[in-house]
Amino acid sequence: MVYLNKNITDLRKLAKEKHEEYANAKPFPNIVIDNFFDEEILSKVLGEFPDLSTKSNVNVFDNLNEKKLGAKGEANFGEYTKLICHYLNSQPILEFLQELTGIKEILLPDPYFYGGGYHEIKPGGYLKIHADFNKHITTNLDRRINLLVYLNKDWEESYGGFFELWDKSMVSAQRKLLPIFNRVAIFSTTDFSYHGHPDPLTCPPDRSRKSIALYYYTNGRPANELNDDGHSTLFVGRKGKSNDIAPPKIIMPKLISAVKNFTPPIIFNLLKKILK
Repeated sequence: MVYLNKNITDLRKLAKEKHEEYANAKPFPNIVIDNFFDEEILSKVLGEFPDLSTKSNVNVFDNLNEKKLGAKGEANFGEYTKLICHYLNSQPILEFLQELTGIKEILLPDPYFYGGGYHEIKPGGYLKIHADFNKHITTNLDRRINLLVYLNKDWEESYGGFFELWDKSMVSAQRKLLPIFNRVAIFSTTDFSYHGHPDPLTCPPDRSRKSIALYYYTNGRPANELNDDGHSTLFVGRKGKSNDIAPPKIIMPKLISAVKNFTPPIIFNLLKKILK
């Protein structure tokens, strides 16, 4: 038997112990757990991590808002990466997250890894502060939780790459986390959970910032977590930094409402995807 959590004997017990810490964290519910996985297994996952710039089936982002690479699905996963990721989509982890977050609706994984899976940022890369897309493009389920696994051994503060959590004022980061090996960050995703890695990475040219992202969904969510019915990534500029992000695509809300009223749902949803 392969033990992926050697240091954690009871995930549900850990979730109960950490629930208050998670729920009361600032600037929105979140938690960081170090040494979550068996180090030997996770080292093998790191050994399988490909140079995404040499692979097909990869999303390449290179604009004012983001400069990063992200794999599509699990086509580039190795044996141990599949083991870890399938485990993170399994019943024990779903029950752990349900208990940890206190979310009432039943949590569902995303076996398609839409927007998730391997993420890599090369030197000079970044991901500006944002709130995530809130609906799965295929299932239309509501995105509720992000779980990030960092894979960067011997990562120095001078390299940058901090994962930052911001509140609505956008004045300064309320929490900054170094993306060190075997660190797991978990947080609730709403239209106001602003986060990112906004400053260019300064690691040596032979290094990159590596992580694996898992997203979890529910069918429905509290209305107070939403600012819009469905949207793609919402980038927000930091106060005091001019031209921090690219201007958003603006479509008049009244026009959207009018089109929705007179368009069959399947066509309306297709139009929304195209416009995003």
